Amino acid sequence: MGPGLLLLFIVGDILGTGVYALTGQVAAEVGGAAWLPFVCAFAVAMLTACSYLELVTKFPQAAGAALYTHKAFGVHFLTFVVAFTVMASGITSASTAARAFAANVAEGFSLSLGEGLGVTAVALAFILVIAAVNFRGVGESVKANVVLTLVELTGLLFVIAVGAVAIGGGDGDLSRATQLDTGSGGLFGSVTTATALAFFAMVGFEDSVNMAEETKDPSRVFPRIMLLGLSITGLIYVLVSISAVALVPVERLGEGDTPLLQVVEAGAPGFPLGIFAFVTMFAVANSALINMLMASRLMYGMSRQAVIPAVFGRVHAGRRSPWVAILVTTGLAVLLITVVQRVPALGGTTSLLLLCVFAVVNVACLVLRQEPVDHRHFRAPTAAPVLGAVLCLFLASPLVDRDPAQYRTAGVLLAVGVLLWVVAAVFNKRRYGTATLARDPALLKRGPGEDGGPRRPAE
Repeated sequence: MGPGLLLLFIVGDILGTGVYALTGQVAAEVGGAAWLPFVCAFAVAMLTACSYLELVTKFPQAAGAALYTHKAFGVHFLTFVVAFTVMASGITSASTAARAFAANVAEGFSLSLGEGLGVTAVALAFILVIAAVNFRGVGESVKANVVLTLVELTGLLFVIAVGAVAIGGGDGDLSRATQLDTGSGGLFGSVTTATALAFFAMVGFEDSVNMAEETKDPSRVFPRIMLLGLSITGLIYVLVSISAVALVPVERLGEGDTPLLQVVEAGAPGFPLGIFAFVTMFAVANSALINMLMASRLMYGMSRQAVIPAVFGRVHAGRRSPWVAILVTTGLAVLLITVVQRVPALGGTTSLLLLCVFAVVNVACLVLRQEPVDHRHFRAPTAAPVLGAVLCLFLASPLVDRDPAQYRTAGVLLAVGVLLWVVAAVFNKRRYGTATLARDPALLKRGPGEDGGPRRPAE
């Protein structure tokens, strides 16, 4: 993989549901200065990205956070918790995308789906289609990802262009972008709350570390391309949020889950809204596809490492897809879509889970400074992992006024993971005399047939 394709992969991994669905909710927290939380989220992501870059150029293997956690601490249960948390974040992210997809279908095509059963039914149908594509295999999913990445990028650039033309023609109010309306929460409280929500729009860059093995000269190429990709997406988010608040009053922008449709409607009233609704739906479909692909393959990897029951590692004879893992991850997404329902709660749960993982990765970066390697690698400024760990833990804490539903949702998902781990540990203990059979976290995200078969105790 060369620099150009890697850059497209990273940008496509970050762009998606967050900015399409949550820009209005961010604006509702801070007023017209909706760009500020995106800048703060970008800064936290950049600090954590530096830690990822040091680790991935030292250990250019798949598995990302699970591998770094295992190398730094050597505690199998902690490695499992990190891996399962990443998997759970993929499911909550895909569920967020499904709800956003349904809202855009209703708004873009003027359908009376209501806020409950109708939207939920469309979201469930959407996630089942994603499962079908996932089942078809990685090859089809990756090809679809390239197309969807280009579509979602085109949509955001179109919003920026619409804003620029409208503002230049005197139809927008650019002064709104300087107005902070924090209500009773105060400046610090409102900005940090909005940043915790906006952080959902910045996640995705961590998945790109799994492409290190596929990159030419990763120690040299990977750092500059990842930092460039993060910078491009950060700039796009700032410009989109400025266009949004300049064209649509903040109080209206914060209503519903289709803020960018409102922006296009206000800035280009003659443009067919249904076309942009299609673009938005493709964008959130990309997020859902990437995350469900990752979640199912990670569950498959954990079963092959014998840290969850082996049944989750079953592969379809014809498609070679991990069909049980796909069924289970899709089932969890269906449950979240049906029970949690609200896009901000699902998106906030995703950022909560990943902020906890990022805090562990930042600490692991500091711990692994003591483990030299015999090749050149990126070295993050020491302040980056330190500040990254502190800020990630802060944004994951109740100090940023998180919705308690996010902690409950995350807790239930992790409880499911721990239960699976206990079942596997009891089985392993009875059959092999040891509770832990996992050998190499680098195998967690390998596809079916790539890792040499079931794990057994080392002889």
